[in-house]
Amino acid sequence: QVRLVESGGGLVQAGGSLRLSCAASGSISSINAMAWYRQAPGNQRELVASISSSGNRDYAVSVKARFIISRDSGKNTVYLQMNSLKPEDTAVYYCNADIQRTWYSESNRYWGQGTQVTVSS
Repeated sequence: QVRLVESGGGLVQAGGSLRLSCAASGSISSINAMAWYRQAPGNQRELVASISSSGNRDYAVSVKARFIISRDSGKNTVYLQMNSLKPEDTAVYYCNADIQRTWYSESNRYWGQGTQVTVSS
């Protein structure tokens, strides 16, 4: 089994910062891309940021220059540093990882349970 567990969400005032963490555990051979998504009430889930196994990063236009994604491959963990937060960043944030469980198997995408981020104005 593979499990992704997020932490670090909470309530913050506009202009503040939060750091999200997501740790993958279980039967893991390798992890390819890792990413953060978010979903606000009434909206579709959207990609916030992603990072490849080699460290290449991509960001949604709405968070570029404010959010930073990073990963610690030794800990199977991905982070999202969120700065200059805005009320429109309020959403449930989900971790996603493309994980290969054995060297001979195909990879599959796994999701965390989500962590709430609320930004007050």
